[in-house]
Amino acid sequence: MPAPLLFEACDLRKRYGATTVVDGLSFSIAAGECLGVIGPNGAGKTTTVRMCLGQTTPDAGQVHYHPPQGGAPLEMPRDALAIKARLGVVSQFDTLDPDFTCAENLEVFGRYFGLKPAAMRARIPRLLEFAALGHKAQARPGELSGGMRRRLSLARALVNDPHLLLLDEPTTGLDPQARHLMWERLQQLLQQGCAILLTTHFMDEAERLCARLLVLDHGRKIAEGRPRELIAEHLEPEVVEAYGNGALALAQDAALRTLAQRVEVSGETVFFYTQDARPLLQALAARAHLRTLHRPANLEDLFLKLTGRQIREDG
Repeated sequence: MPAPLLFEACDLRKRYGATTVVDGLSFSIAAGECLGVIGPNGAGKTTTVRMCLGQTTPDAGQVHYHPPQGGAPLEMPRDALAIKARLGVVSQFDTLDPDFTCAENLEVFGRYFGLKPAAMRARIPRLLEFAALGHKAQARPGELSGGMRRRLSLARALVNDPHLLLLDEPTTGLDPQARHLMWERLQQLLQQGCAILLTTHFMDEAERLCARLLVLDHGRKIAEGRPRELIAEHLEPEVVEAYGNGALALAQDAALRTLAQRVEVSGETVFFYTQDARPLLQALAARAHLRTLHRPANLEDLFLKLTGRQIREDG
C-alpha cells in the first residue's frame, strides 16, 4: 500500500523581472519519502524551497499540505502558520544564535511553536543526543565544528516534531565524516516516517538518501524518477575515463570512437560511454602512458548529460 500523500506543489511559477526562475513546476512527497531536487546554479532550487515555505509568493501555482491525521488540505500562503507548525527547515547557512548555548538555541526556538517550558526541558536532551551533541549542551555555536553546527541546526528543525523537513544543501562545507553522520541521522528520520525535501549538489548524497529525484534546469523539471531508473533510462551502463599524457587526442580517434556510444571531454579527461567496455579497455591497454578508470554510470553522469558540463555562475 503506497504511503499517504503529505505535500504537493502544483504548477509553481516565479519571475523576477524578465527572468523566469521557476516555470510550471509540480511535484509531490509522500510520508517517509525523501524527494531530492538537483540542478545547476540558477536552476530554481532555492526559490522552489522558499515558495514551499511561504517565504516567496509564487506568481502562479499552489502549495498544499495534507495533514496525516486527515481533514482538508492546507494551502500556502492562506494557511501559512498552520503549515509551518508542521515543517522543519535547515537552510543553506546557519542561523543559530551565537549568544545562546546549544540547549538554549533549542529552547528559544521551541517557544516560537508555543511549546511549554516543561515539554522543552524533556525534549532538549533527546534532540541533542540525536544530533550527537549531548556533551555540548552548554557550548555555544562558535565553539562547535561545522559538522556540529549543522547537526544542531537539524536538531533545532526537529523541535516541533515536524512531518516534513525541507533541507537546502544541508551538508555543504562538511568533511566526509561529518557528512556521513548527517546522512545517518537523516536515514533514521526517514525510517521513523518523516518526509524530506532535499536540495543538494552532492550526487552521492542524492543517491544515498532520495527515493525520487527531480532534475531542474532553467526553472523547469527536465527529469523525474528513481535514481537508478533515471540512470538506466538516460545513460549507457558503463563508463571508461581516460586521462594522462595524450588523453585528449583519444576523443578524435575514429577507431576508439566506434567502441563507444558516446564520447565527452571535460578538462583533461575523456569519458567513453558504452554498453560493453571490454573492447575499449583492450584497445586502451596498449597505451601505457594513459590512466583509465572503468566504472558503472552514476548520477553525476546523468546530471552532466541533462544539464551540460559548462560552469554556471550563481544566480
